[in-house]
Amino acid sequence: MAKYLGKRIFYIILTLFIVSTITFFLMKLMPGTPLTNQAKLTPTQIHQIYKQYGLDKPVWQQYLVYLGGIIHGNFGTSFQFSNQPVSYLISSRLGPSLIIGGQGMVLGVLAGLVVGAVGAIKANTWVDTSATIISILFISIPSFVLAVLLQYYLGLKLRLFPIADWGGFMYTVLPTLALAASPLAETARFMRTEMVDVLSSDYIELAKAKGLNKVGIIYHHALRNSLIPVVTIIGPLAVNIMTGSMVVENIFSIPGIGEQFVKSILTNDYPTIMGLTIVYSAMLCVVLLITDIVYGLIDPRIRINK
Repeated sequence: MAKYLGKRIFYIILTLFIVSTITFFLMKLMPGTPLTNQAKLTPTQIHQIYKQYGLDKPVWQQYLVYLGGIIHGNFGTSFQFSNQPVSYLISSRLGPSLIIGGQGMVLGVLAGLVVGAVGAIKANTWVDTSATIISILFISIPSFVLAVLLQYYLGLKLRLFPIADWGGFMYTVLPTLALAASPLAETARFMRTEMVDVLSSDYIELAKAKGLNKVGIIYHHALRNSLIPVVTIIGPLAVNIMTGSMVVENIFSIPGIGEQFVKSILTNDYPTIMGLTIVYSAMLCVVLLITDIVYGLIDPRIRINK
């Protein structure tokens, strides 16, 4: 296991290096500059600002300085917020994003497992049809559309939860529900399909012939084997959560990194865009690593191969 983890960590570092390099040069190809909308600045002032941020140097020198900063955890200084380190901007906003993203992921996956399992157990009945309709509905509605509907009905009409802002658990409920829809639908779909196949397999028939009760068969045999394919989609689900949270955070005025990312793009804040891209990539790599470890815990054959 130690050798496997070491190899995966090496690949994570290599992936982050490639992502940071591509992001840096893409930023240099973007039209406009952070000072495009600053019409009142004189050429002398613009030159001084460029010199302050090191933008007057050749691109290759800027790249080396950028890589050296990343190694030491320094993503540079934000253009949008004067003299604010990007690392501080990210760390101060990372908490809200992790809270709503984590809650949305856990809620969506757990609810999807239940919906998919119930649909498989009650296959070809009205329960299965209802579960399928729920999955199709939630996968068809974008998270930002669902967010607006939740705001209107649960926040404005029924006044059950705060419409926007950030100030405690109640403020996380609506954005969590909006982000949980996609994981719920995907997990339910995979769970239902896999569990139907498992329940019709030979070893399930053998367990029934031995006189095991239905609950024991489902819990000890069908459920665990049905989880194996579901675990493989946790990575893509995490990507959906990350990208969906950008818009959802803006809708609910949540001070997270998604909201910061959108603002940085609108203002051409290169250091913040690059820093947030690396953070998103690192989070995804960690999620994929955890997914592989959990995959091995569920299936002993994979754990032995590692």
